[in-house]
Amino acid sequence: MSLPTLIKERDRRPVPPPRLRTLGRWGATMARYRRIVLGAWLLLAILGAAAYPLLHDRLGAPDYTVPGSASSEVDRLAAQHFTQFGAEQDLLVVHSPRFTADAPEFRAALDRALVAARETEGVTGALGPFQGNAATQISPDRHTALGIVGLEGGMSERVAVASRLQSAVTAVSDDDIRVTVTGYSAVQADSMIIETADMQRAEAIGLPVAAAVLILALGALAAATLPITVTAAGIAAAVGGLFGLTAFLTFDSLVLSVATMIATGTAIDYAMFIVSRFNEELTRRGVRDRSARTEIDHAVAVALDTTGRTVLASGLIVMISLSSLAVVGLPMLDGVAIGVVTAVLATLGAAVTLLPALLATLGPAVNRGALPARLRPAETRSTAPSNAWARWAHLVMRRPVVFGLIGVAVLAVAAAPITGIRYGIDMGLDSLGDRPSGEATRLVRDNFGPGLLAPLSVLATGPDGDPLLSAAQSEVHAFADELSRDPRVATVLPQQSAGRIMIAVVPKEAFDSTAVAELTDEIRSRATEVEGAEVHVGGTPATFAEVSERITDRFPWVIALVLTVSLTFLILAFRSIVLAVKAILLNLLATGAALGITVAVFQHGIGESALGFQSTGFLQVYLPMLVFAVLFGLSMDYEVFLIRRMKEAWDRDRDNAAAVAEGLQRTARPITAAAAIMVAVFASFVTAEVLELKQIGFALAIAITIDALVVRLILVPAFMRLFGRWNWWLPRWPGRTADARVSEESLPVPR
Repeated sequence: MSLPTLIKERDRRPVPPPRLRTLGRWGATMARYRRIVLGAWLLLAILGAAAYPLLHDRLGAPDYTVPGSASSEVDRLAAQHFTQFGAEQDLLVVHSPRFTADAPEFRAALDRALVAARETEGVTGALGPFQGNAATQISPDRHTALGIVGLEGGMSERVAVASRLQSAVTAVSDDDIRVTVTGYSAVQADSMIIETADMQRAEAIGLPVAAAVLILALGALAAATLPITVTAAGIAAAVGGLFGLTAFLTFDSLVLSVATMIATGTAIDYAMFIVSRFNEELTRRGVRDRSARTEIDHAVAVALDTTGRTVLASGLIVMISLSSLAVVGLPMLDGVAIGVVTAVLATLGAAVTLLPALLATLGPAVNRGALPARLRPAETRSTAPSNAWARWAHLVMRRPVVFGLIGVAVLAVAAAPITGIRYGIDMGLDSLGDRPSGEATRLVRDNFGPGLLAPLSVLATGPDGDPLLSAAQSEVHAFADELSRDPRVATVLPQQSAGRIMIAVVPKEAFDSTAVAELTDEIRSRATEVEGAEVHVGGTPATFAEVSERITDRFPWVIALVLTVSLTFLILAFRSIVLAVKAILLNLLATGAALGITVAVFQHGIGESALGFQSTGFLQVYLPMLVFAVLFGLSMDYEVFLIRRMKEAWDRDRDNAAAVAEGLQRTARPITAAAAIMVAVFASFVTAEVLELKQIGFALAIAITIDALVVRLILVPAFMRLFGRWNWWLPRWPGRTADARVSEESLPVPR
């Protein structure tokens, strides 16, 4: 008898009451008290939605500072001894196509802007060209002038100061003379606005596509609305949670973007899997009427007891992977980890509380608005799943070595570009468009050179921060003269205060370029050779260099932590060493392939015109680490879902080939649909103007595609066939009997 016939015959047998575990009993409780649960979630969703604008107002800029670093020391010493310069120097750009800097109208506007700047909270001082250096602060055509403005506070606090400063100087602008602000914090303030617009546009593109896929995957309009409803409620709860955490922590716009991106994709997938299993249980029981209360509640309980456990395992893997970012010790990555974990917790909570209540309320009405029968999934019809997936599984298992080698070779070739990966930090200056900082940035680039946007700060003191001795001061000035002769340096501006010297080193290139990164490394190395002085190198370029070093140094620790914890967890989840090790190795290969393709596109510029960007020649320095952590968690979704179904068949029949075929047959459609949903959500971020969002969305979309098509449909069945019964091997632990192990492994499946 064929496998589909066996499944069909088994599905027609009477369904005994399930022996439920903890999560199944929890699902039954949610079904029983569904009205209370629905009311509580309605209130929670309303509160979360109300918190969104408040959370958005509290978002800061990415905090790239490295605790205890040289650049942090420069900020501290500058705030202590060079108060007039502040921790950061931004540029006040005054431009008029009509008047020159010598015109009374221009001078009056410049003076008004300087006064407005000095009165802005968080500004330590403002120096105009006629009080400073007119030769370097007025453009050759004299239609643009610069004021130097000092900002105080931490890196994210200075973004708020820059926003206030821009508002203040905009008020004194007119049609003939425009005043704008640029610099690191001003750029970050506008980038946050653009990033928010990118996120909203991506959601507007991705969610309708996800909704269409859901309708095809679940076969009915009513069923398709459930994952979207649960996702919306979960994200609302996550927003409320993040807003509460802002009382203790600072989050940036990247945190919200990444958390929303990942939570949306995972939440829709988790809910879809549970709805699909619920429909399968209803079909097995032949439930056609909502009055069959006991059977509906049992179907909810079994869906939670089986697929719900898989969903929890997958969510836990995602949270474990993201939590590993904390070992890097960077505030920016800590925020991403906390944000994503909070979002996943909220969406998991919705999946195991709100969704069971909704399913219990709808019952068989979940299939209202059904598609034509031929387009609906098998679990909504009293038939076995399509035989096509079983035939594919057997085809792969007949030639496991051939399919395995082809799959591994394809992924290895895709991963090859990783060997030449280059890191950097792109601030997205080209994405600023018509924002005030974008206008100011273009004026500075065209008239003064891009290095003025964020110069290096070299600060020299005596031992322990004491004043410099006269001989040491001479050494520091000689060092400044040496720097001024460097062909990569536009100008050097030394300042002295209380026996300490601060040198502003203005490069010829922009602060986020690879050329300035190399110059920064060289200056940091040469600074150690200045005798009699402690020389610290700070400023945005130095901060970027320190971030790059920290991430590069800690990346192996992140990998080791994720692999160790994931392996342990998978052994417990699968009750198999072989399956856990295989899952780890295949995920590593798939992640490497995704990163390799990302390097080929964004570093080497393959397809840049089609994707609407210009290659910087490197990837964002934190991207490989972030993508590794995210992908390793997300790719486990399908692995756990697929292997769980295979294990159900194995526990029942002890036939490895049949278990693999049935598992693929039962899960291929929902896994393919789930992958399509995630790809739609992630790929929608490729439309972003901000390059880092474009890179993250592209890498995640490619990885999910590889995982679903190559790993799940080719490599998993091939390797499952090669390992045979060893797939299900777990050593006996002392003092435990085989019967006890079988009892713990067996998952009661209604027949």
